[in-house]
Amino acid sequence: MRGSKPELKLGSHLVPGLAAVALFVVMAVTFLQASFPLEEAAGFPEGASITASIGYAMFNISGGPVPAEGFLVAFLVIAIALDIAIDGAIFLAKSGEEGVLGKAFTDGGSDRAGKGGND
Repeated sequence: MRGSKPELKLGSHLVPGLAAVALFVVMAVTFLQASFPLEEAAGFPEGASITASIGYAMFNISGGPVPAEGFLVAFLVIAIALDIAIDGAIFLAKSGEEGVLGKAFTDGGSDRAGKGGND
């Protein structure tokens, strides 16, 4: 009869865990050796409205309190992608009620012409 002590199973299933430990060690050493000069820390000007600056940058309007790049093209691309996603969701919802997809999922796999299927 074997003892009730747990046994360590060695094998290739330990490789992901060892890789995670090695990555943690590398990141910890990198973090501990890095220097963070607080005197040279960059920041925003005092009293500047960051929210207003984001709004100005989003629509590519100059005049915000914090200078930024314009994001009008990115804003339009995201707007179009979201519009396509909503249109697709509406199409799938409508076709699921009484359209082609609804019939395909609810007919039990029978053939529409009467040949084959569940008899």
